[in-house]
Amino acid sequence: MRSYHVNSGDGIDGLKLRTHEPRTPGIGEVAVAVHAVSLSFRDLLVLRGQYVLPVKPDVIPVSDGAGQVIAVGPGVQRVRPGDRVTAALFPQWLDGPLKPQHLSQLGGSLDGMLTELAVLPEQALVPVPEHLSYAEAATLPCAAVTAWNALTGDGPGTQPGHTVLTTGSGGVSLFAVQLAKLLGAKVIATTGQTEKEQRLRDLGADEVVNHRAVPDWHNAVRDITYGRGVDRVVDTAGTLEQSLKSLAINGHVAFVGSLSGEWPPLDPRLLFGVAATVRAPAVGSHAQFTKLNEIITAHQLRPVTDRAFPFEEAGTAFRHYESASPFGKVIIEMR
Repeated sequence: MRSYHVNSGDGIDGLKLRTHEPRTPGIGEVAVAVHAVSLSFRDLLVLRGQYVLPVKPDVIPVSDGAGQVIAVGPGVQRVRPGDRVTAALFPQWLDGPLKPQHLSQLGGSLDGMLTELAVLPEQALVPVPEHLSYAEAATLPCAAVTAWNALTGDGPGTQPGHTVLTTGSGGVSLFAVQLAKLLGAKVIATTGQTEKEQRLRDLGADEVVNHRAVPDWHNAVRDITYGRGVDRVVDTAGTLEQSLKSLAINGHVAFVGSLSGEWPPLDPRLLFGVAATVRAPAVGSHAQFTKLNEIITAHQLRPVTDRAFPFEEAGTAFRHYESASPFGKVIIEMR
């Protein structure tokens, strides 16, 4: 079998492809022949040495993948050879709030999915929706679960008739557009690229604001909502100040992160001005992933993919993801 390995901080050029003997699954473990993985911004942070959680030396990177069970260890009961599966990013986080004992993560403190054969704990595995290909299923564990958590992971979550604002057109944002529409919300999306405006509308956005053409885009959002503001923002761009200025009274911001790496100071009065709730969703639990898959199956939702690369061109795939501003998830296929 072949696997890519890297030390955090070594960058894309640090990816090394190695051949080694496969490991036999132990008690409670499952061997999965990986068919496809997808790249997330988190994976770039691991390579850059900027990820917030521990990364073990010489890690097999990438958290998101899908494949087929080929062998099970003693005591495994939930899956059997032939099953199509993906895996939760946090294998130990089954349900409830995130706790310190749940923080072990694939492609970080644990080996990830950029390998031809992954040995995973049984409790990490999630069945692949029948209508999805391996490549489509590989897009779900980080971006889709994060979007679902951002929309539903607090109290009652997004409700029919709410207005949801999504920022940018990365993987989390595209899933947030699709899922918010399924939840009955009106969706306003922002983008800085004119060519992506219609694609966001085609995906389900009711309104699109180009933040390059309209730098004070929060004013445009307020105009669209007749001054009220939006009920929820899924902020993946690090634009927290403008997200808060877009918010209705008692609104919610799911602050996913900052693609630019910039963390500008924030005036706390913006929080008090709308009685805002700001939450940083940490991907999601196994239970949230399972519920997401129920929604995906019920509505036959299909993830948006940009381009697929062969396993041997993993470095090229990372560079495309980093520099090409793809619309949809970048895939690496093993077979």
